[in-house]
Amino acid sequence: MEATLNSIIAAAAPLVIATMGETITEKSGVVNLSLEGSLRLSAMTGFVVAFWVGHALVGFGAAAIVGAAIAAIIASTSIRLKLNQIAVGFVLTLLAADLASFLGDSFVGERGPRVPALPIPILSDIPFVGKVFFDHDLVVYGSFLAIGVTWFVFYRTRAGLNLQGVGERPEGAFARGVKVNTLRFWYTVLGGAMVGIAGAAYSLDVKLGWRETLTLNLGWIALAIVIFGGWHPLRVAFGAYLFGALQVLAFQLQDVFPGLAQVLPIAPFPLMIIALVFVYSSGFRRIGDHFPRLRNLLGSEAPAAMGTVFERE
Repeated sequence: MEATLNSIIAAAAPLVIATMGETITEKSGVVNLSLEGSLRLSAMTGFVVAFWVGHALVGFGAAAIVGAAIAAIIASTSIRLKLNQIAVGFVLTLLAADLASFLGDSFVGERGPRVPALPIPILSDIPFVGKVFFDHDLVVYGSFLAIGVTWFVFYRTRAGLNLQGVGERPEGAFARGVKVNTLRFWYTVLGGAMVGIAGAAYSLDVKLGWRETLTLNLGWIALAIVIFGGWHPLRVAFGAYLFGALQVLAFQLQDVFPGLAQVLPIAPFPLMIIALVFVYSSGFRRIGDHFPRLRNLLGSEAPAAMGTVFERE
């Protein structure tokens, strides 16, 4: 049991980081639809740079720059050129994926550096809890930090209030002196950098090496999990760990049920649809009117101004 939970947390760590980044981006009012391509290009870049330099940390830095650059394009074209975020994100997905396949072709099959294991002294020796939570590497610990910091900033700081303000009611935030487009730009870049780090985590930690199918569909799954989690950091993290559990379960049962490995990984998509139907149903709204805490626990609506362009009058 300990080993299984340990594997689930390790498998889900990159997805946790990516979904936290996308949650930050969408909470600010921007939709980064390029996650599929961004993850692939950053995974390739992180591996290639780490392979050349011989150090995984440098690869993570390069991958973060790639993810941030793609996100910056989406934010800039939306804010300055007033282009549709969905259209730009979709085009960048195709472009980044093709670039990763073309530029990384000669590195397929190569072996590069990996993130070393880093059990935390004393804590890793605690029965059960130590093996599950404190016997990992920096990527996993970074995913824990991403969840905690994102939640704290969202709901316990003024910066978090401003972030949610520009995503919900940008006109009201602007009236209070908040620089709406500036915040949107930098939070989108931050979210993109986290997606880039997640991409490098796949090629340098979870699935060592580079190949074209390394992060196949994981970008779309990350987007689905953010919706499934209702744009709340803790619920989004739960969705990522649920997907990690499905991955581990599919691997462990593939000898008994060969088709399970193909079925379980796509489970987030129907779950997302079911969650959306449930959350937006009139019955759920009536229940939420009587039990607000239950509504907040199970789901929330998308930021009201998500995907829209704010123009100063």
